[in-house]
Amino acid sequence: MNKEIKKIALLTGGGDCSGLNAVIRAVVRTAILKYNYEVVGFMGGYFGLYKDDYVDMDLRTVSGILHQGGTILKNSNKDNLFNFRSVDEDGNVTYSDVSDVAIANLKKHNVDALIIIGGDGTLTSARDFSRKGINVVGIPKTIDNDVPATEITFGYRTALDHIMLALDALHTTAFSHDRIMILEVMGRNAGWLALEGGIAGSADVILIPEIPYDIKKVAQKVLDRYNSGSKFSVICISEGAKPIDGDVTIKMIDKSSADSIRLGGVGELVGKALEKLVKPITGQDIRTTNLGYIQRGGVTNTFDRVLSTKYGSYAVDMIARGDFGQMVTVKHDKMQTVFIEDVVGSGKTGETSRGGARRVNPNGDLVTAAKGIGVVFGD
Repeated sequence: MNKEIKKIALLTGGGDCSGLNAVIRAVVRTAILKYNYEVVGFMGGYFGLYKDDYVDMDLRTVSGILHQGGTILKNSNKDNLFNFRSVDEDGNVTYSDVSDVAIANLKKHNVDALIIIGGDGTLTSARDFSRKGINVVGIPKTIDNDVPATEITFGYRTALDHIMLALDALHTTAFSHDRIMILEVMGRNAGWLALEGGIAGSADVILIPEIPYDIKKVAQKVLDRYNSGSKFSVICISEGAKPIDGDVTIKMIDKSSADSIRLGGVGELVGKALEKLVKPITGQDIRTTNLGYIQRGGVTNTFDRVLSTKYGSYAVDMIARGDFGQMVTVKHDKMQTVFIEDVVGSGKTGETSRGGARRVNPNGDLVTAAKGIGVVFGD
């Protein structure tokens, strides 16, 4: 028989994302109003759990935060407590398992269950805490929309809005100056943001990781438009896009982060290639914009406010039912559960599995529809 739940805790790990505050609000309000639970929040993700940096949460704590981007509990994406990085006074780096310190802090506060909101790295540690006896419930978080076990993640639609508005703005400049405008967006190794954002923003070319591109076919699309009287073109590129004879473009490697590889720069790469292939023929200037962190911030849109509320409230219902070691998912527009291990894999402690990421189907309805209206993917 499950122990009676009296007090729960929550934290937000990984990067920030529109909708996080809406999830927090839903968790706190459901816990208090529906189940009469006490709630505490740990600040700065797993680092706050390790350092015992927490706040007591009540209805006033979450008042007025539904629309706000980011998270009132703050984020950290560099703290794996099962392989914690420390630097001494001499600059020497060591790694150690400090998860028992976090567990001791949970016990000190009489926390009966922990809701962990984050992406694959954060959820991998959630799996490992579950294995050590902590009653864990996971909520998936990523604007990339690539979590394999769920149909949609909160924050994704808000990010799409930012991409669409950016493309709308770039169109006016592209038309006015007869330019080629390139927008690079996030997404890592999944092309959802570039694909749906590009379609909504009327991009002429969309480049995504799932369809390696031939730069000559991209150039031909631009030339065809120019020769037909459309003397401007707009291109939307996912940061993980790669040419058919090459690999992804890496901006930097941050060894202090669990997600050490930072993609970025493919927009500039494509822009330089088009300067050689197109500009000598048409005289068009090429300009590249990297939308960057604008995609992850700002006011949360209507869809994500509602979706986040469903995620947060259902997670508390899972605690009440004793559905521990599991994650909230959306399937067929219904809230369901899946074991966290089935999402991140069953690898060794601290190890992240990305093998099952939900990616764009190159032959799916979205790509087919885009091609039907003339969008070129470079294949």
